[in-house]
Amino acid sequence: MLENIKLIAKRIKELREISDMSIESMAKELNVDVNKYIEYESGECDIPVSFLYAMAGKFNIELTVLLTGEEPKLKKFSVVRKDKGLSIDRRKEYKYQDLAYNFINKKAEFFMVTVDPEQEEKADIHKYAHEGHEFNYILEGQMKFFYKDQEVILNPGDSIYFDSGTEHAMMALGNKQLRFLATILN
Repeated sequence: MLENIKLIAKRIKELREISDMSIESMAKELNVDVNKYIEYESGECDIPVSFLYAMAGKFNIELTVLLTGEEPKLKKFSVVRKDKGLSIDRRKEYKYQDLAYNFINKKAEFFMVTVDPEQEEKADIHKYAHEGHEFNYILEGQMKFFYKDQEVILNPGDSIYFDSGTEHAMMALGNKQLRFLATILN
């Protein structure tokens, strides 16, 4: 995972340098603390998908380019077989699989997200925000959804649609793995 983070960090730095932006101005534009931005660009820490999504939007590139260094190629349709989505190991709490990574000019991002139950024991839930709207559909397990100061419990078959520009987080409940389909709309 660390090697993959280093490669993504290198692409982030290259994009900033190509655009001739300072670290401070890039951090400000992406609404990230300068020191945190420096950590992301160095590859020494985990890089949230929300940050990568914002970075891709800033440079009008596909998220796949940041994650893999390759452009998506498909224009008509893209098939991703069960458990074969592009794995994105960005945060230890969540495991993402990009379900449409090879399709050009997507209007949305589609992820299968798995949250391990160990997270339930954590007292400090890290909330993230990113541009757009998000739709989550619970497939298995139970989710505690945090949105600003609100909390909602969701069960299999439940869904939630929200403005993802507001800080939010998800947590697995009941000592069971949580799996949900997340759609991020640009």
